[in-house]
Amino acid sequence: MESYNVNNSLNIDMEKDQETAFDYSKRSQWLRAAVLGAIDGLVSTASLMMGVGAVKPDFKTMILTGFAGLVAGACSMAIGEFVSVYSQYDIEVAQIKRENAGDIEKEKLPNPMHAAAASVIAFFLGAVVPLLAAAPVKTYEVRVGVIVAAVTLALVMFGWLGAVLGKTPVVKSSARVLIGGWLAMAITYGLTRLFGSLGL
Repeated sequence: MESYNVNNSLNIDMEKDQETAFDYSKRSQWLRAAVLGAIDGLVSTASLMMGVGAVKPDFKTMILTGFAGLVAGACSMAIGEFVSVYSQYDIEVAQIKRENAGDIEKEKLPNPMHAAAASVIAFFLGAVVPLLAAAPVKTYEVRVGVIVAAVTLALVMFGWLGAVLGKTPVVKSSARVLIGGWLAMAITYGLTRLFGSLGL
């Protein structure tokens, strides 16, 4: 029994050492792209659907708006991440050459394709949430309520996931993501409804 406790204690200490030694900043590139993509897809698609619905609460219009937002947003995220990360890649390669640091270890450099792929997949997963939530609901008021509820749950989940993967405070991260998402939806809905009421 004593031997078991000693071995168990050693295993726990080794796991803690490995966790301490792991550089979580290495995850930042793909984690940022994935979490940003998911939240962007979720919030922008839901905001578009609710904004258009504020003026024209037609089921088909809202679903088509959401689908168009999904496709356009996924393409935009992919291009934006690819260009942004490729620029970072070029800067780091140029810096290495200036310093005459020898061979360039490409596996340690940012990968534009990985960032773009992570953004597209994450954006799709986020954007599909309000679409799936709204699809079976025909009544406008209920549809908006279902979208808000689904988006709220997904925002909390994405905030929690980002915090866990990045080893950051869970409550703070989830609250920041949730409040930001609510604000984006409320502003889009309110301004679109205002413009619609003015006949613009």
